[in-house]
Amino acid sequence: MKKMMTMVFALVIAAGALMAQSALSAAPTALELVRRIDDNEIYSTIQYEGTMTIQYQGRRYVKTMRAWARGNSDSFIEFTNREDRGTKYLKTNGRLYVYSPDTEEVMLISGHMLKESMMGSDMSYEDAIDNGSLESRYTPSIAGSENWNGQDCWILELTAKSHTESYPKQKLWIDKANGDMLHSERYALSGAKLKEVTILKVQEFGGRRFPVETEMRDLLRRDSKTTFTMRNVILDQPIADSVFSQRNLSR
Repeated sequence: MKKMMTMVFALVIAAGALMAQSALSAAPTALELVRRIDDNEIYSTIQYEGTMTIQYQGRRYVKTMRAWARGNSDSFIEFTNREDRGTKYLKTNGRLYVYSPDTEEVMLISGHMLKESMMGSDMSYEDAIDNGSLESRYTPSIAGSENWNGQDCWILELTAKSHTESYPKQKLWIDKANGDMLHSERYALSGAKLKEVTILKVQEFGGRRFPVETEMRDLLRRDSKTTFTMRNVILDQPIADSVFSQRNLSR
């Protein structure tokens, strides 16, 4: 009887080990997770209408816009809400310009100014116009798994490959069920947490799961968050070169 119990116990242990090994082999690699995010979120072109709702120290501001972008090189944003109507941003040839209808002047935004708030939001200019892939910019590693807002997630840690990266470190929560990035934290080189981003809504476009509503919090701003919503999104369709021209910026 004792010998039989020993055999049963050994079989249970062996079965548990096989299950653990099987689960481990089924787990994606850090690079696979990053590529899944890039496949969903990186576009060749995009067109959309957007709303930026800013809540800052008890006040609420709503800004609307139309936007076009091509890869990570060209983008054009035109604000359409009453207070900011006619304000335009153009990114082309590695430079970012803003046109103000009040002064009827075009100004170059460069250097440290790129890290400043865009239109009073929690987004910096860099946040708003960046479309670079995570794979090209970061080295990923899986730091474990945990529950995020009811979803079982992988925790992915990213370390920047370049010292010029806006956020040298990032931490992502990736839904195990579908590969969606649900939440991210962005850090300075010192380890100080700078921003938090939460994906509120995802929409499918031909098999691609693309985030159309996000919430960003700049932790250096007290009592502040910005919710960004996209509507009428068109992905990966040709956009005329004239959209990304200096002439379009000031006309």
